[in-house]
Amino acid sequence: CEYYCIDCGWYSAGEWWGNVGEWLPSEERFPKTEAFPEGLKSLLAYIRQKGMVPGLWLELEVMGLNCPLAKEKPDEWFFMRHGKRVREKTRYQLDYRNPEVREFATGVIRRLVEDYGVGYIKMDYNIEPGIGTDQQADSAGDGLLEHQRAYLSWLDGIFAEYPDLVIENCGSGGMRMDYAMLKRHSVQSTSDMEDYRMYATIAVNSPLALTPEQAAVWSYPLNAGDAEETIFNMVNVLLLRIHQSGHLFRLGETCQGLIREAISWYQATREDRREALPFWPLGFGTYYDVWTALGMKGRKKSYLAVWRRGGEEASCRLPLPDCRGKDIRVRCAYPAEKPVDFVWDAQKAELTVTFPEAFMARLFEIENLS
Repeated sequence: CEYYCIDCGWYSAGEWWGNVGEWLPSEERFPKTEAFPEGLKSLLAYIRQKGMVPGLWLELEVMGLNCPLAKEKPDEWFFMRHGKRVREKTRYQLDYRNPEVREFATGVIRRLVEDYGVGYIKMDYNIEPGIGTDQQADSAGDGLLEHQRAYLSWLDGIFAEYPDLVIENCGSGGMRMDYAMLKRHSVQSTSDMEDYRMYATIAVNSPLALTPEQAAVWSYPLNAGDAEETIFNMVNVLLLRIHQSGHLFRLGETCQGLIREAISWYQATREDRREALPFWPLGFGTYYDVWTALGMKGRKKSYLAVWRRGGEEASCRLPLPDCRGKDIRVRCAYPAEKPVDFVWDAQKAELTVTFPEAFMARLFEIENLS
């Protein structure tokens, strides 16, 4: 893995939700020890020593009611309606029209990047502040629009100052996937879905909304899961952007090996897939589909992910009309040691795959030899 991101809670000794706002490391969670004399800062340096870029979670547009700064800062820092601060889920919404708010947010980024060596930020957003702010605005909608424009302008400034910084647009697991945000962020979270079998549908449909290389998909095989569960998790991510999670050190050697194999395949093929175009042999996915598939047409090869989710039929025919009558080579690329049976019919332009277990996924490579 090339990036290591520490998720929410790094700043709070207690419950993480309502304490956001200061963005100072929790010395209780990350105490200063002989191995890590500067606490979290030393840990981030250790991540870099291991050859990875350290990352941290932020939610820079909100401030929790329990944050000391929320009591110190004036109302001009926050969304207001009818003379009162907008409260949502024990949080306040910061107003980026205020230059002091933007200066504060820039200071947080500068400290994390320059002092802590952070190179990746998972930027979250988990509240619904409603129709906007009527403070110094013609209407709440006017205040909301100007806030959003100010936030995007601030974000542009951050990328200009730190061009190598990667900022993921998380947005409560993909619920802020608008094109103003997609234009600026290199990585976009697609979901917080925890059921890997259902996540296949989200993965299949993600290229409908954003570029595949932006579409971050979580893979987190469970400790109690078997090899097929791990394979399924990895096929979910291989044609998009890997967000590898889970307690990997608790997995058995077989499952760890499958993850290593998948990431190695991903890295070996990503240049060919950099500008790959998606195709859907079985159409767009729904949560009720027993079989679903997503293809990517790269520069040299085509790549095809196929999932089976239950049902009685162990085989599925996948139409590939662009390959009709062509001399092609198909191979089950992942996992290499657990291939499945398949048959290519050039005249019908159909690839028939057989998955003997009810929940399985495989990745195929298709090479045109003619």
